[in-house]
Amino acid sequence: MVAVRASDEDRERVIADLQRHTQAGRLTLDEFSDRVDTVYAAKTLDDLRAAVIDLPALTPPPPAAARREDHQLLLTFALALLAVVLIGTAYTLFH
Repeated sequence: MVAVRASDEDRERVIADLQRHTQAGRLTLDEFSDRVDTVYAAKTLDDLRAAVIDLPALTPPPPAAARREDHQLLLTFALALLAVVLIGTAYTLFH
């Protein structure tokens, strides 16, 4: 069987699905981050499937709802990342 190469669009679609699973509470932010790393490293469609194989299939959201969900998840992820950076900086300065 020939492995089919993954496109950037394929990767973006899988990351959007991972964001929706994270918002639904199926993944923690750490799990989301690990899976996004897997997605960006994926060369084939089979590699991409490995990032979501244990998650249920999603129904497509309405377009406006998808954009709102993406913005909310992105904001949550950015705040979590900022918190980690601030804690790391504080630890470095005061330790």
